Amino acid sequence: MIKFTSTILKFDAKGEKTGWTYIVVPAEIAKQLKPDFKKSFYIKGKLDSHTIKQKALIPMGEGDFILPLNVEICKATGKRKGAQLNVQLALDESDFQFSKEMMDCLADEPKALANFKKLTSSEQKYFSKWIDGAKTSETKAKRILQTIDAMLKGFHYGQMIRSLKRTD
Repeated sequence: MIKFTSTILKFDAKGEKTGWTYIVVPAEIAKQLKPDFKKSFYIKGKLDSHTIKQKALIPMGEGDFILPLNVEICKATGKRKGAQLNVQLALDESDFQFSKEMMDCLADEPKALANFKKLTSSEQKYFSKWIDGAKTSETKAKRILQTIDAMLKGFHYGQMIRSLKRTD
């Protein structure tokens, strides 16, 4: 486990990353986690006392990576932009577990399942994490239905989210 302290940052205008809250994982630390690797990879560990797993480090150039901090992480740590965060990271090589409910529903819709299998593994994980991130069973069920509908239309995650925003 590699330990360090980092300052929470937030992107202003940075394309698709606009508004993201994140920490920088410097190149020398990333190299200790996964030597000579320049693509995204998964880590596990702790941010203060909050446990994380299957979180992607995203390359930012010059060997540095960022770890995006979602709302759940910010709430759990009680910290925002400018705060210091105690970080403990290790490489996470565990297999990703897809939402069982999502996979059961996809199995009932062969066309949806076929389209889901055409997606990259990262895209598939976006759907599963979005579903598992629901706070209530009603929201989870709604997200599963929206995912099935998106798969029947052949949408990827971004297309689905944009289509949902147009209907709200």
